[in-house]
Formats: sequence, structure tokens, C-alpha cells
Amino acid sequence: MRESRNKIPLLQGGANRRSGFFSFREARTCKYNQTPNTNHNTLMRLPLFIISLLLLLSSLPATGVTYMSAEKTAKAQPKFDYDVALKTSQSAIGQQLADHSFINAAGEPVSLEDFRGKPLVLSMVYTSCYQICPMTTRHLSKVVEKARDAMGADSFSVVVIGFDTKVDTPEAMQYFANKQGISDKNWNLLSINEEDLDALSKDLGFLYYPTSSGYDHLIQATVIDADGKVYRQVYGQVFDTPLLVDPLLDLVLGRPQPAQSFLSVLSDKIKLFCTVYDPRSDGYYFDYSFFVEIFVGITVILTVIIIMRREIKKGRKQPET
Repeated sequence: MRESRNKIPLLQGGANRRSGFFSFREARTCKYNQTPNTNHNTLMRLPLFIISLLLLLSSLPATGVTYMSAEKTAKAQPKFDYDVALKTSQSAIGQQLADHSFINAAGEPVSLEDFRGKPLVLSMVYTSCYQICPMTTRHLSKVVEKARDAMGADSFSVVVIGFDTKVDTPEAMQYFANKQGISDKNWNLLSINEEDLDALSKDLGFLYYPTSSGYDHLIQATVIDADGKVYRQVYGQVFDTPLLVDPLLDLVLGRPQPAQSFLSVLSDKIKLFCTVYDPRSDGYYFDYSFFVEIFVGITVILTVIIIMRREIKKGRKQPET
């Protein structure tokens, strides 16, 4: 009977039994005491409580440091500011671009020097963008086609550069071109490394900031002249056609090239003067009315001259009779 009573505390185990561990001292206490000692059990639980509390307190400073460090990092992360981005972009106008290097969609090395000699339209995108960049590219494609209809298919070049250097590989750029329907339109889809991207972004005045959903950046298409200088910045997902075509007309037809003959320069000046934008069709056409007006004007002037000469001759003959 005594033995069975001594076994009762061992089978119950108290808090230690529930916590999955059993001390040798408690076993000895149960053996030599016929009834459980409540005060003694309380004293045995106290060191465990103190140890647990110390462990909890020791973890707090580390947690606090981590939290403060994360908060400091979040505060240090730059945020996109539209006014700053626009000012930076505008300040790049007139900037001479360096000869930056790229890899085209076929895996071949190219540089900006390869596009010198005629105007260039340059657009910055990242291929993992699922809405803004595709929409911007499709609208740019429509405006480029209107510009080529007005000036000629080879009058200027178009370049699209992926600025997400880890994702926008030549294969990704080709896939992007296929998805946006520009793979067969004589566009140049280019990848760039991080070092060249930093330098190119400064030349273009292009600011971009990584976010949890992609990048924040100013939507811009840059018009570059034949010598590699930034000539105009065009902003927006959807923009008015003349904002891009008019500066291209000025660069293609309004600026004579060193090797052009006088007749070629004169022809370009006439084209520039007679190429007119029609807001109803959102396109450009050659206005022949200019030549009709010139012809009518010359005809009227010649007619007046002929009539005046006849009258003068009649006036001279009358005194003789």
C-alpha cells in the first residue's frame, strides 16, 4: 500500500510530466515522502520559469535591432518622384550619348555607334511588365508606322532596350517583340549589362526604382539626332502623334546631310514644308495644294504682266496716229 502511494506522484508527474521531462531529485523526493509537497514542487518550477524568462528577454534586443535595421533600410530606399524624374529627363536634352554596348536579340554585340548617321527613337522597357510597357510599345509602333509612311521606311531607326538586366536577356527581348507584334518591323531589341545601363541612364536622364511589383519609372521615348545627341523627349503611354513625328520630320528633312546635293536638300525642304498633319485621320500627307497655289499665282502674275505690256504698247502707238 505504501509502495503504491509513493508511485502516485511519479505517475502524475505534475508540471514536469506535462512538459515531457522528469528530474532525478523529484524522484528521490517522491520515494522518501509519502505525500506530495506542494511548496517543494513550486520551488522546483521556479528555476524553469526564470530560465524561460531570461531566454525570452535575451531574444528581444536582437529582434529590436532587426526591426530598427529594416525600418532604417526602408527609409533609405529611394522613392520615385515624378517632378524630379521629369526634370532629370528634360535636362538630358542636348546631351551627347556615349558609345554604349548591347547584345541584340540574335545574341550579337552592337553599340550606339552602329545607329549613327540618321535619327534614332529609343525606348526603355522591362519585359516582365505585364501592362504599361506593352501598351506603350504597341502605341509607339503605331506612331512609328505613321512616321515611316511620311518620311520613308529607312529614314530613322528604332531601338528598344530592356533595363531589367537580370531578366531582359536576348531571348526575353525577342519574346517581348513577338508578343507586341514588332518582331518583323525592323526594330532593334537590345539587352544591356548593369554597368552600361547606369551610364546610359545618366545620358538619357532616365530614372527608375525597383519596387515589389516591378519598377517605377518615367515613360519616355527619346529622339536622338544623327550625331548621337538627345533632341527630344516624348512622354506617356499614349501620346499625340505629332509629338514624335514632328521632331523626326525636322531631323530627317530639315537638316541637310554633308553628302547631300543642292537638289536633294531643296527636295527635302519642299517635302518638309508640304508634309501636313491631318487630325481627322491622325496621319500625315503631302499637300499638293501648295503647288497649285504657286501655279495659280505665277499664272496670274504672268497674265498681269502680259496685259500691262499690251497696254503700254497701245499707249505708245496712239500719239503717232
